[in-house]
Amino acid sequence: MLLRALSSRNYRLFLAGQGISLVGTWMQQVAMSWLVYRLTGSVLLLGVTGFAGQIPNFLLAPLAGVVADRWNRRPLLIITQSIAMAQAILLSVLVLTGAIQVWQIIALSVLLGVANSFDIPIRQSFVIELMDRKEDLSNAIALNSSMVNSARLIGPALAGVLVATFGEGICFLMNGVSYLAVILALVAMRLAPSPARATKSNILNELREGFSYAFGFKPIRCILALLGLVSLMGMPYSVIMPVFVKEVLHGNARTFGFLIATTGLGALTGTIYLASRQSVRGLGRVIASAACLFGAGIIGFALTRTLVLSLACLALVGFGGMAMVASSNTVLQTLVEDDKRGRIMSLFSMSFVGITPIGSLLIGALAERIGVQHALLLGGGACLLGGLLFARELTDIRKHVRPIYIKKGIIPEVASGMQTAAELTVPPEKQ
Repeated sequence: MLLRALSSRNYRLFLAGQGISLVGTWMQQVAMSWLVYRLTGSVLLLGVTGFAGQIPNFLLAPLAGVVADRWNRRPLLIITQSIAMAQAILLSVLVLTGAIQVWQIIALSVLLGVANSFDIPIRQSFVIELMDRKEDLSNAIALNSSMVNSARLIGPALAGVLVATFGEGICFLMNGVSYLAVILALVAMRLAPSPARATKSNILNELREGFSYAFGFKPIRCILALLGLVSLMGMPYSVIMPVFVKEVLHGNARTFGFLIATTGLGALTGTIYLASRQSVRGLGRVIASAACLFGAGIIGFALTRTLVLSLACLALVGFGGMAMVASSNTVLQTLVEDDKRGRIMSLFSMSFVGITPIGSLLIGALAERIGVQHALLLGGGACLLGGLLFARELTDIRKHVRPIYIKKGIIPEVASGMQTAAELTVPPEKQ
């Protein structure tokens, strides 16, 4: 059943609150890129802004994972969402009053990045607490990804219209208000008392234990490595999209919004595909194939000169990127031990989100030196190569995964392929 996770009341509240908030988040992301480029005309500063907003995740996510494994997650999420709401409202006030300067955008991006560096792993590891039936977890992950990409479809298109009509400030204000939906949903949840979590006195030991557990096990290590490569070389393509829109497609903010919305449509299609899977077999092949498709889509986008072809390529980028990330998320959630969930999901967050700022800075510098299209070609080629290398390791990865699935009793008999997706009886993540 495609929507079986919605039988859990707490998860329904979570999905509704997140759905409203994420529309605002995507509106802010589009408006932010357009605002920076409008104020500065600098490709490099687009990269710097992306770097400032995401580098805290790279630096703080491991610590956030320890926090997620130690303390009650609901109050922590209320705190992080409140900080994000304050950031958006302050940004809207500065823009609407005409007082905004680039340094303020960068500073507020850092503040949001700090909040998100804790919010993402805590939220990912919180999803398991919302499920009445643990076997619905994988479906919840797929539905959550679908919701993210539905917002990605609506938010940018709406932002493109609002920016072109009223300016960027209204998008920031609407995003700030949207956080109330998440906070109210969290307050309304009826959760069972959290079991006492065994904690160690030394946080550094817990950090070290998490890293050793993740990188000492080949399936987790390979997934995190592929995610890191794609985040470094591929995902930052969106940072220089405003330049591509103006210089290659000769479009405006509305064009930019529709391009991102089309990426969201492709990603939404990918998550629906994953949610509808009846078999848990072959998810490793999905990860490899999706990474290759993502890279090929970026290469095609770099070579296009027309809006129609650009939209088609970005639909492939969205499908491939989300299918790879959601499948990787499900695999990690399935494999991880419960007492290390927060730390592993923090490494997932660091690989997927935390490395992107370095890529944002890199692609901004490359675009100024070798041109936007050549920078995109280089990034897409690296992702394509990464997918092929992951595919080459699948046989060995399956050997490591098989005993764990047998031990957990996830399926009666583990068949070929890295399994984990549709109907698993296990605990793990989000995004």
